[in-house]
Amino acid sequence: MKNVTLIIPAKNESDALPIVLNKLRKFRFKIMVVLHKSDIETINSIKKFKVKIVYQNAQGYGDALIKGIKNCKTELFCIFNADGSFKAREILKMKKLLQTKKLDFVFGSRYQKNALSHDDTIITYIGNFFFTKFGQIFFDLPITDILYTFVLGKTKKAKKLNLTEKNFSFCIELPIKAVKKNMSIESSSAEEFKRIAGEKKVNEFKDGLKILYSMIKLLFKNA
Repeated sequence: MKNVTLIIPAKNESDALPIVLNKLRKFRFKIMVVLHKSDIETINSIKKFKVKIVYQNAQGYGDALIKGIKNCKTELFCIFNADGSFKAREILKMKKLLQTKKLDFVFGSRYQKNALSHDDTIITYIGNFFFTKFGQIFFDLPITDILYTFVLGKTKKAKKLNLTEKNFSFCIELPIKAVKKNMSIESSSAEEFKRIAGEKKVNEFKDGLKILYSMIKLLFKNA
């Protein structure tokens, strides 16, 4: 998997990230961890691992991913969370789909056949249903899980999207801008696990409002 770089955004993940990196060893992916230089505990927790560390100047989930994509040198990149909620083996399936159908991006989905989430709540389910439907109706998005950031894609294509969202709104900005530029995207069934350690970073209500605002902005913007 030398042509795939896992981009792992991390913030206060000193408990979970070492476990995740240890599990990833057998897959031989290139790994890039993106975090703020002030996060000393997380930095110290991963010193023994052979990973590239990239420091973000600002804070935010989206900011980390934008920085990671900018610094990615491989043909493909994959957004991979630091909390242990993603299943690394599914990247192989996503890559096969991308290559077979000649896609630009493949988005993991918890809401289609053979998919499953062990971490969903009624609030997150309703929120994701609303935003996914919003994306399908107003942007003609052919994906079934817009808020899930398990994404495999072509690095050169991502660098052309002018991604700017510094927070969790990044999750909707990527597919919307890709479709606006006539790039090919598709969903692939995925299994989401509960966080293995540490604290959840998403605030459903606060981040939901930011995502809604970002989607409305994108309605009135050209590609």
